[in-house]
Amino acid sequence: MSEDQKPESQRSAADTAQSQAASATADTNDNQTDNAGIPDDFEPLTATYERLRHSTNPAELSEFARRPLPDKSDQAAFSRATALLEAVAGNPHTPVEDRIFLAETMPFPNVLVKLSIDEDANVRKAVAANADDKNWLVGRLTKDTVPEVRDTALRNKRTSWKMRLEGAQNPELDADMLDFLSRFGVESEPNAPAVLTSMVRRAVALNPNTSADTLTRLASDPDPVVAKAAASVLSCK
Repeated sequence: MSEDQKPESQRSAADTAQSQAASATADTNDNQTDNAGIPDDFEPLTATYERLRHSTNPAELSEFARRPLPDKSDQAAFSRATALLEAVAGNPHTPVEDRIFLAETMPFPNVLVKLSIDEDANVRKAVAANADDKNWLVGRLTKDTVPEVRDTALRNKRTSWKMRLEGAQNPELDADMLDFLSRFGVESEPNAPAVLTSMVRRAVALNPNTSADTLTRLASDPDPVVAKAAASVLSCK
């Protein structure tokens, strides 16, 4: 029986099967084209992130922490690498020396935020000293329960005047830290807004832990409000 002599139903089924076969072949070719250049062992970002976040292998985590970042011109690879560093930074199985390394060298907020709540005070101290911190992040560390972390954050130039003012008012600050804050706007960062820096120095003058030497210097402060506060405290001692 010729093709033209086949019943309509048989011709339709044959045509359908042939069409499906052709479509399957086309789809296979398309998939091969789409996957060209992708390694067989490629792991999606979310899968790698979760694997690193839960990894208990210090060597693997250390290797990721120390791996050089891709060039920024390769935006996809660069974004992937910084995202994975967040997972490594937040994993307590990452060796502490590697977490400190990341805290000292990374400029990425997503990584530093993870490290700013690290259980090891040395890691948090390294974040507090990082000059690439956002002011809100270093400001959070000015309230750290460990004095060394808190003081390091207060010395960071990224710390806002408001955080320094609150620090100067803190009765737990020692004389050395208060002496540092007493120079804010005069000897250190002289171009900072005068009104704001004088508020910090006045708060230092009124802090009960401020040393007599610091008070004596503040009594000659260029701002009369600061000088008056320091002189008043000195006269009561």
